[in-house]
Amino acid sequence: MLFTNPAASRRPYDPALQRVMNLAAARESRQWLAGWTQLRRGSTPLHALPHLARQLGLGQLHLKDESVRSPLASFKVLGAPAALLRLVLRQWPDAGWAPADLLAGRHADALAGFTAISATDGNHGRALAAAAQSMGCRCVIVLHAQVSAERERPIRALGAEVVRITGNYDDSVQEAERLARAHGWWVVSDTSYEGYEDIPRDVMQGYGILVDELLEQMPGNPCPFTHVMLQGGVGGLAAGVVAPLWERYGAQRPTFIAVEPQQADCLLQSAIAGRASRATGSVDSVMAGLACGETSPLAWRFLQPAVDHFMTVGDAEAEAAMRTLASGAAGDVPVLSGESGAAGLAGLAALMADPARAAQAGLGAGSRVLLISTEGATAPGVYEAITGRSPASVLQAQAEWMARPLHT
Repeated sequence: MLFTNPAASRRPYDPALQRVMNLAAARESRQWLAGWTQLRRGSTPLHALPHLARQLGLGQLHLKDESVRSPLASFKVLGAPAALLRLVLRQWPDAGWAPADLLAGRHADALAGFTAISATDGNHGRALAAAAQSMGCRCVIVLHAQVSAERERPIRALGAEVVRITGNYDDSVQEAERLARAHGWWVVSDTSYEGYEDIPRDVMQGYGILVDELLEQMPGNPCPFTHVMLQGGVGGLAAGVVAPLWERYGAQRPTFIAVEPQQADCLLQSAIAGRASRATGSVDSVMAGLACGETSPLAWRFLQPAVDHFMTVGDAEAEAAMRTLASGAAGDVPVLSGESGAAGLAGLAALMADPARAAQAGLGAGSRVLLISTEGATAPGVYEAITGRSPASVLQAQAEWMARPLHT
């Protein structure tokens, strides 16, 4: 399904929104995290995919590859650590601590009694656990019934305490909030709710690092992309990308298309209702990072006026997109993209296979499209079962492709 958002408009970035999220704060987060041992040095790659673009009938196609952002293999490592840093600095305003020193564990003694807690589908929890381990504070992660043991093990390995519940992601969010109130802990979540916006805002500012890098990798005016495909979830990543691109390009911003699982369509339902809403399906998808049932109200304030189209894809379409990227069959660089990471390509391929929907979205031979592969093989067993390839074999094929004298 493709739904054109009647509330989207072309106008300068709203000053009220700019006070909440802006490029300056994203750039500051980038500087704070730059020396952290859990992050690679420099920007993640922006791959051109010219052969796949031709196959799909597009002018240009680029992919921002977050699989190599960190050993944690996900863009989430930008959000939770940035938010945890800002939270700690707010709690100790007179301490004069430098973010680099916090991440190096130099104030671990002072933080020994501080506990961060969050619900997760996997990647956000790993990122928060890694940041807490580096800083020396306690971390508790709430996992719902659909989170696999394969995703749980890396969280425990980073020193976090895991609480298991029955129910889905939204139930785990409520349990994390209950535990935080009961014990005096701090929720570090990427989804907002009434009375809780500062930390989700800081998470989204961390995601804005992606755009700060993109503006260096492909500078220019007008925007080098006509369309940006955005993974859905609660809306945090989408808002973290939309806001800085809207700030930079104003009324000349690219067309934004949000993609989410058919059974976890909370953003689509929000666009139809005109307010932050819940999904209509089971919220159980192979796209685990997008299997969210309720839109973040804070994120929706940015998405409602700027995302032009909302769409859903099936699990089989996401799996096919994973295989396309892994194989490099079109002749482009092979990319290690996980279930949620490939959702943008799944949505794009579905649109280009339907001329009417492609026309509705303004996609065609002159379009210059950006994909964000948000994760690598964060569950290696699931990845290999879907693609028929081990993560190591895809990375080897990528290295061999990159070593060619000419990338043709």
